[in-house]
Amino acid sequence: MGTKQTVKKLDYKKEFPDLYLPKKTPALVEVPEMVFLEVEGKGNPNTSEDYAQALELLYGLSYGIKMSLKFGTVPGELLEGTGIIGDPAVASGNYVVPPLEGLWWVEDADFDGRNITDKEKFCWFSMIRQPDSITEEVLAWAGEQLSKKKPGLDVSKAKLVRRAEGLCAQVLHVGPYDDEPETIERLECFIRDSGYETDFRDRCHHEIYLGDPRRTAPERLKTVIRHPVKRA
Repeated sequence: MGTKQTVKKLDYKKEFPDLYLPKKTPALVEVPEMVFLEVEGKGNPNTSEDYAQALELLYGLSYGIKMSLKFGTVPGELLEGTGIIGDPAVASGNYVVPPLEGLWWVEDADFDGRNITDKEKFCWFSMIRQPDSITEEVLAWAGEQLSKKKPGLDVSKAKLVRRAEGLCAQVLHVGPYDDEPETIERLECFIRDSGYETDFRDRCHHEIYLGDPRRTAPERLKTVIRHPVKRA
């Protein structure tokens, strides 16, 4: 009798530590194309109902897709001919849902994460990385399932998007979100001293949230801060 093959769990943080587990010392990184589930919105993330609903939507869909694959409830016809079948970890739902991320900007103004006093002016893409093989059809099916459980959520706001940031500089910030400007100043000094400059023309101030503020003391929160760069 043959033995059952064990499928290794996929954890993007462990597979790509250069992207998700940087050091407190700034460094350059080449960010490849990735697939994200994302929701666009505006407003203060601390008080905005739109932001709260965006997170509920992102987590609901991300875990809904993972658990549906794990328990085999995704209709077979949605998987046929997709890369999901050829990826055992994804097909079996044996992967870790990646951390929440955010792209932030302000309309009609440059924004590097430091220069804002009115958070109501924030514009954002809130997003969670997905396995590359997840399709629009699987997302649509997961949206239908989530709508049955939470009819108040507008699942049409969630989009599957491919993003390639390219060359960036990043650093790990440890502490409250409001203390990020000091870390960003170190990051910007590193960028200038390395012969680069921040390039926000079609890219944004990027944050990756490695800690949950609901369960982690503010001084222990870990956030990856990433800025797109180009040669000066």
